[in-house]
Amino acid sequence: MVMNYVLAFIPIFVAIDIFGLLPIFLSLTSSYTDDERRGVVSQSTLTAFLVSVSFIGIGKLVFTVLGITIPDFQIAGGVLLLVLSINDIIYPNRPTRTPAGSVGIVPIGIPLITGPAVLTTSILIIDLYGIGPAIVSLTLNMGIVYIVLRKASLVGRIIGEGGTMAIGKVASILLASIGVMLIRLGIQTILMHAAAG
Repeated sequence: MVMNYVLAFIPIFVAIDIFGLLPIFLSLTSSYTDDERRGVVSQSTLTAFLVSVSFIGIGKLVFTVLGITIPDFQIAGGVLLLVLSINDIIYPNRPTRTPAGSVGIVPIGIPLITGPAVLTTSILIIDLYGIGPAIVSLTLNMGIVYIVLRKASLVGRIIGEGGTMAIGKVASILLASIGVMLIRLGIQTILMHAAAG
């Protein structure tokens, strides 16, 4: 029984990839005050948790009613990440500060913390281990995300302004790569289904 919770926890932890998210978070909130950043952390983790739990409850139903498939969801999330990263890479000197009231919801809460990988993994975990382990593992992982992102300011002070700028540019390229990966996976799945059908 305990093993089910452990096995449910690990794939969601990998899907969230909090340590890969950290430099992207620092880049997106580089111009924020500590208070604003703390607010973004709370908003993003709460948003990610609520979306994940809601998706566990009604995800399959909504997808069925709207005719949306997991590959569709992957492609949409990938396009969003790609557009955000390209904007930062091509227009580095343009003011890109997003109001603190919204950046915690999009893109940090969705799709960076809770994206297609987390939502897809959650559905698979329900089928494999049940809804209890799925919700508990999501809750524990969101707690870890909250703690790590709350310490992001400390990381930013350690590496300095130059380091933050460098990480920001690398993070933009990484974000673009993640977006392309999601688009690729979505297209591959669609083509595989078309070939099998």
